[in-house]
Amino acid sequence: MALDETDFVDRDYQVARSGNAGTTPSVIPSPAASGRRAPTREELDSQLTATQQQLTKLREAQEQLERARAAVEELRRKRAEYQNGRDEMLQHLTRAIGILEKTELDARREAEQAARSLEGLRTAIQNVNGLNEQMWTEETWDTELNKALVTLENARMEWNSARLRWPVVDGQPSMGHGASGVGTDRSTLETIVRETDFGQLCRLGFALTWPLAAIATIVLIVLAALLLKR
Repeated sequence: MALDETDFVDRDYQVARSGNAGTTPSVIPSPAASGRRAPTREELDSQLTATQQQLTKLREAQEQLERARAAVEELRRKRAEYQNGRDEMLQHLTRAIGILEKTELDARREAEQAARSLEGLRTAIQNVNGLNEQMWTEETWDTELNKALVTLENARMEWNSARLRWPVVDGQPSMGHGASGVGTDRSTLETIVRETDFGQLCRLGFALTWPLAAIATIVLIVLAALLLKR
């Protein structure tokens, strides 16, 4: 019987050896075995410098962001100040314009009334200056005297009317409109009433009320005519 090479191999030994090889614990390679080494002092200093540089850059970026935030807050404050100031000035200016427009209108009306009073006074003084008793004759002096008395009475009523409307004519300071003006008008009226007799007051009242009386008379005449037509 011929023998070959497999007859001299211990199969049980090979199987046991292969099992032990699968359960052998792994060995942690040392730094020297892996190719790595511990960092040197110079390398650590370089890493520290790089870290400090990065930290410096981050701080600079933070400062820039803080400045940007402060600028935005300042712009926001100015915007709010502008909006509030605009609204406030629009309100004040609108109110002031309304008040001054009313004041201007009142002043125009007062100026118109003053112009009418001035025209009446000028007409009265012309009429009084036009009185010339040297021109009266024996036949006409009675008529001319009555006309002169009527002219003087009209002038007196015009003057009293101006005193009532314009206290400055009577030597009192002008208080303008409002409560002060009302008080001044009342005091002026009381002074005129005390200094004027009953007859003059009646004539003054007639001068102030005759336009209304004339209008009422015309209305009554028109109504009477309408009734008569029916």
